[in-house]
Amino acid sequence: MAAAPVWSVDPRTGKQREQVAVEATAQEVDAAVRAAHAARASLADRTLRAAFLRTAADRLEAARDLLVEAADAETALGPARLTGELARTCYQLRAFADIVDEGAFLDVIVDHPDDTATPPVPDLRRYKVPLGVVAVYSASNFPFAFSVAGGDTASALGAGCPVVVKAHPDHPALSELVARVLRAAAAEHGVPEGVVGLVHGFEAGIELIRHPLVAAAGFTGSVRGGRALFDAAAARPVPIPFHGELGSLNPVLVTDAAAAERAEAIGTGLAGSMTQGVGQFCVKPGLVLVPAGAAGDRLVKSLTDAVGGTAAGVLLDQRMRDNFLAGVAERTGLPGVESPVAPGAAGERTVTPGFLTVPAAELTGEGAHDLLLEECFGPVTVVVRYADEAEATAVLSRLPGNLTATVHLSTEEAAGEGRGAELLAELTPLAGRVLVNGWPTGVAVAPAQHHGGPYPATTSTSTSVGGTAIERWMRPVAYQNAPEALLPPELRDDNPLGLPRRLDGRLER
Repeated sequence: MAAAPVWSVDPRTGKQREQVAVEATAQEVDAAVRAAHAARASLADRTLRAAFLRTAADRLEAARDLLVEAADAETALGPARLTGELARTCYQLRAFADIVDEGAFLDVIVDHPDDTATPPVPDLRRYKVPLGVVAVYSASNFPFAFSVAGGDTASALGAGCPVVVKAHPDHPALSELVARVLRAAAAEHGVPEGVVGLVHGFEAGIELIRHPLVAAAGFTGSVRGGRALFDAAAARPVPIPFHGELGSLNPVLVTDAAAAERAEAIGTGLAGSMTQGVGQFCVKPGLVLVPAGAAGDRLVKSLTDAVGGTAAGVLLDQRMRDNFLAGVAERTGLPGVESPVAPGAAGERTVTPGFLTVPAAELTGEGAHDLLLEECFGPVTVVVRYADEAEATAVLSRLPGNLTATVHLSTEEAAGEGRGAELLAELTPLAGRVLVNGWPTGVAVAPAQHHGGPYPATTSTSTSVGGTAIERWMRPVAYQNAPEALLPPELRDDNPLGLPRRLDGRLER
């Protein structure tokens, strides 16, 4: 039986552009994983792998025009958005190179013997080592930042782990181009090209998670797809860590005082956030608690005007468009749900943004609309009108885990008057990033960033964005009473690599 072809498709027309590859067989997945496994030793030198990451960024920038053109042809996300996303990706690669150079991510701890302690302490030296080959499952909505050269790949390579990427079917041609750039960067530093593998096809993705030489996996996508891979990772004879980002509502709470103070600005800001990228951001605000009454009405009026003036857009593929339309229709048909600006189809390929409104009482108690507490991918949000603080709290108490949670406060509440701190504490259990007077779309690549949250937002407590993302691909190991001559250089007393470390309880830099 011939292998299935992999086509690049133009989402604006639905037409096939070119055949890019064929779906990988089990034997080809095995070859890619074994090539990656064989490349592990080439990443042992931290100086070399930091240089590799910087060269990868340089080469991606040099190929910018070609890459952005290919990405736009397959995603319809537009050159401006894609140029910015590529710049972010290159910045992220360099940021991990800096982290590798610094060395603090190794968490070096040295405790010399102490016979006076109870119980006595032997000579103990601890640091972190790379896990091995990492399987990376690309996302559709960020063809650079969460794909072949994205955060999972950059952090895994930074940790010293080769990767095998399962390409997303929405941008296979771009995936091949980016993989080629990364391999050229590797070759420039004498690193085997197998350090970055690439496979296509659904079955290839299943074979990849099951391969005995794959040591960990990173995924960004749907709850259904991510949970299937998560379960497969756990069901292996030797289970492996699975760091998956699956889905998020990203709730927003607007207080009475905030609505009274700046209803129009909040409504306009919400419209911009929920329609950004045609509503295809993983941190799109999908459920917004707005007070009932005149101030809340003004906010909804502002949202109506702004969303009503937003142009139709193309989603990443036809399947997503079909799911969006079906999800909107199902939600619109629920009792008590209204559509001030109805989201839906616009022509054969595009969709119009919109939003739904519902009384808070419909989301609590018997017969509650649980569907409204699930993410609907695309340019739609649900505005929940609450009568008092108790109703808002009741809705929040029913929410699943999220990547973000946002509260809009008045000037006085933000200054510490009223319930500001209490609301922040109420939102903290719901999400990995809690925002005040802002919008969740836009995830800064920064050391303190956390892009993760309670399930189903993610399957682990880790982040996929920011410097600490590197921790996902490492494990600690301690040596006890090992002779100095046998220790890795990272753990020797003279600290020949100049690493930050904790020595006998004191932090050294």
